[in-house]
Amino acid sequence: MKTTTENTFKAQFARDVDLGLSSEPKFLPSRYFYDAKGDKLFQQIMRMPEYYLTDCEYEIFDRQKADILRAIYNGQKFNLVELGAGDGYKTKLLLDHFLQNEVDFEYVPVDISKDVLQELKGSLQKQFPALKVSPLNYEYFEALERLNDLDKAPKVILFLGSNIGNFTPERARTFFDKLNTTIQKGDLLLCGIDLKKDPRTILAAYNDPTGITKAFNLNLLTRINRELGGNFKVENFNHYPTYDPFSGEARSYVMSTVDQEVYIEALDKSFRFTHSEPIHTEISRKYSLAEIEKLAQNSGFEWLHHFTDSKGYFVDTLWKK
Repeated sequence: MKTTTENTFKAQFARDVDLGLSSEPKFLPSRYFYDAKGDKLFQQIMRMPEYYLTDCEYEIFDRQKADILRAIYNGQKFNLVELGAGDGYKTKLLLDHFLQNEVDFEYVPVDISKDVLQELKGSLQKQFPALKVSPLNYEYFEALERLNDLDKAPKVILFLGSNIGNFTPERARTFFDKLNTTIQKGDLLLCGIDLKKDPRTILAAYNDPTGITKAFNLNLLTRINRELGGNFKVENFNHYPTYDPFSGEARSYVMSTVDQEVYIEALDKSFRFTHSEPIHTEISRKYSLAEIEKLAQNSGFEWLHHFTDSKGYFVDTLWKK
C-alpha cells in the first residue's frame, strides 16, 4: 500500500512529466534521474576515468582536509549538513579527519532518495561507529528549516560535486538567495563547483565510451514506464551531450531516433516525437573563479577561500553568511 508521501511524489512526477513533454522544446527535470537504479548508475559515473569531477574534489579533500578544518572550526560544536549526500564517497575523507581530531560535530546528510540515505547510514555506522549521524529525507530547504527548529548549533553546509552546475544562472542565484535567507548568520557553505577548461575534457565527461552516462539518461524513460505507466521504447532513444565554452553549459539530451508516439497511463495522454527530436534532461554549468566570487557577493555571502585541485579543474569554495 502506497503512503501519502509516495502518492504525492507520484502526482508531482506526473505533473512535471506532463509539463515537460507538452512544452516546445520538450524537457524532463533532472531530479527524476535518481531512483534506486539511477543512484547506482550515477555512482558508477562518478568513478569513470572521464568523469574528472569526482577525482578532483577527492584530491582537494584528501590533500587539503587539514586546511579545510582550520577554516571552518573554532572549537564550537557544529552540524555538518550535506545537501545531496549520495554515497558519501568524498565526504568520508573529511569525516575521518574530523573524528581523528576529536572535532565536536554531527553529520546531517540530506537527500531526496531514501535508498541512498539508508545505504549511507549503514556504511557510516560500520566505518565510523563513533560518528553522530542524523539523516534527513527531505528537499534541501525543508531539511534546513527543520534543522533550524531542532538545533541552533552553527551549520557548515556541504553542497558538493558541482550540483549547482545543474541550475541555470538565474536558478543558481535564486538558490543561493534562498539558502542565505534560510540559514543563520555566521553559517558556512562549502560549495563544489566545476571550473571552465578545455571543452574536449568537459565533453568527454558526459559522453563516456562505455555507455554508463547513456544508460543513466535513458533510465529516466524507464522510470516513467515503471512509475507512470509509460510505454517508451527505450531502444528508440539515444543520448546526446553538448558543450558551449562561452556560457560554460554542458547540456544532455535524449534524442528520438524515429517518428513515434508514447502513451503515459497516469496522464491518459499520448506524446508525439519526430525523428531526431531532442528532450532536454540536464544542464551542467561550469564557472570561472571570478564568476563564483561575484555569485557569492550577489547572494549575500562573504567569499572566504577557494580550495582548488592541482590541475585547476575544480574548486571547493568557502562562503560565510
